[in-house]
Amino acid sequence: MQVIKEFDRVLLKDGREADVMEAFENKAFIVDVGSSPKDWDTISITIDDIEKVIHE
Repeated sequence: MQVIKEFDRVLLKDGREADVMEAFENKAFIVDVGSSPKDWDTISITIDDIEKVIHE
């Protein structure tokens, strides 16, 4: 089982990349998605939405 930490960059199963802003018991996360400040969005996801960690 992968452990996702705050500030990790992850690949979501829908193909987007996200930066983890908060991690709650490795089950729920608040992440920022988007490629620049113009399109950043803060969303809530679960561990099931994450494909893999790209960068720790």
